[in-house]
Amino acid sequence: QVQLVESGGGLVQPGGSLRLSCAASGSISSINTIGWYRRAPGKERELVATITRGGRTEYADSVKDRFTISRNNAKNTGYLQMNSLKLEDTAVYYCNADIWSDNGRYLRNYWGQGTQVTVSS
Repeated sequence: QVQLVESGGGLVQPGGSLRLSCAASGSISSINTIGWYRRAPGKERELVATITRGGRTEYADSVKDRFTISRNNAKNTGYLQMNSLKLEDTAVYYCNADIWSDNGRYLRNYWGQGTQVTVSS
């Protein structure tokens, strides 16, 4: 049983920062790409950033130069550092990862439960 759990969300003022964590637990051999998605009120879910196991990153234009995705493979954890937050960053943020089973036979996709980020004065 594999589980992803996000943490670190909360209420922050415009211009502030938050650091989100995505911890994977269970029977894991290794984790391939980790992605962060978000869903704002009244909008569809969008891809925010991705990072490969080797550390190659991609960002949505709306967060480029403000957000940084990273990972700690030894801890099976992904991170999203969010700086210079704007009102339009308000959303539920979800972690997604492709994870190999502990015996290396199966690659499956998992989603976390989401963590709320609210940017408000």
